[in-house]
Amino acid sequence: MSRPSSWHRTALDRIPGGRDGRRMLVVSIIDKTGTGLWAGCTALYFTYVSGLSLAQVGLLMTVSGGVGVAGAPLAGLLADRFPLVRVIAATQLMRGATLLALLTTDHFLLLTLYSALGALPDRAGSVLIKLYAARQAGAERVRYQAIQRTTVNLGWSIGGVGAAAALATGSTQAYTWLLVGNVLSYLAIAALTLRCAEPPVPSRVAATAGDAPRPKAASPWRDRTFLGYTATDAALFLDDTILQVAIPLWIVHATDAPVGLAPLLLVLNTVLVVLFQVPLARFGATTPAARRLLVPLTGLFVVGTVALAVSAAGGRTLAVAALAVAVIALTFAEILHATSSWELSVALAPADAQGAYLGVHGLAQSTQRFAGPLLVTGVMTAGPLAWPLLGLALVAAGATQHRLIRDRVTPSRSSLSVATVTVSEH
Repeated sequence: MSRPSSWHRTALDRIPGGRDGRRMLVVSIIDKTGTGLWAGCTALYFTYVSGLSLAQVGLLMTVSGGVGVAGAPLAGLLADRFPLVRVIAATQLMRGATLLALLTTDHFLLLTLYSALGALPDRAGSVLIKLYAARQAGAERVRYQAIQRTTVNLGWSIGGVGAAAALATGSTQAYTWLLVGNVLSYLAIAALTLRCAEPPVPSRVAATAGDAPRPKAASPWRDRTFLGYTATDAALFLDDTILQVAIPLWIVHATDAPVGLAPLLLVLNTVLVVLFQVPLARFGATTPAARRLLVPLTGLFVVGTVALAVSAAGGRTLAVAALAVAVIALTFAEILHATSSWELSVALAPADAQGAYLGVHGLAQSTQRFAGPLLVTGVMTAGPLAWPLLGLALVAAGATQHRLIRDRVTPSRSSLSVATVTVSEH
């Protein structure tokens, strides 16, 4: 009877980052459980509780998304100047405060203001957690991020089930309780985060190790290679919008597949990420390996986009099969890109400016979330053959990135950003 618990302790011990790293994983799952309660019914809350029109809801979310783009670089700058744990806790509390403020008004402009302010710390969260992983887990940062992403998907699933159960009551009051549930999750994770020790900062450790004065921190805005890398990575993040936005709309407007297939495909995506994100992370555990992942990654984009084009050829069976192939291919593209992006974005950042660099890289995902829906809906309007063309464009983005970072990715610099503290070849 003792074997399961013994195995459980061993599994926990294998998680990088020690006790504080495990505590931050608990923070992630609570965070995303709360977000899962709220995210799926945000637009419905503004419609049924606040009484906004469809046009107002669309404008509110567009403005919020645009403002939120600034959250990632702002968080990176703050994380280089203040204790990281306190910055993370402050963003969590700000997310809760701005969300709670929505309950105080039904005025369109105020709701837009509070939503936009809440988008700033919301977009900052992934950058700060990545920075925490880089500092706390060191050379095992890719594996830690893979485990963290798995917990995120589990949290989303738990929250989504909770939201569905609440909304099944048919009461508009359920929207308010889901919002409050998310706020409480922010309070809980802020308290847990503040119990974590501050992770070591490589640049500060390096500065105390020698007598030479530390030069002025590098700026990512003057680093053309890093800016080019960020731009191409924004394109490779498009798998998220294709899976979350394009495929449900494509099912309805261009294929003979049943509408009910859309949520099942999203479940398939989540299950695949949970099952394969951690095992596949080992293929990107070093910087050269992460760069090599760009080749199969772009190949998966081609398979996925061609399958989407085939799904519109006619017939329910063909549509369902092609859509399943598309989701599987794009999900594995998502997994490989997440692994590659975690390692490359950190490895290309100098130790004395990790926060600033990761903040700028955070613009890649924020920009994609903002502009991606417009791009993929334009592709759908152009017809089935536009999907393979998009796939080829993503191949070009991956090939450009592969070549662009070649001189910055060598075995001797495979853990550039944490080399003075945590490099391990084991």
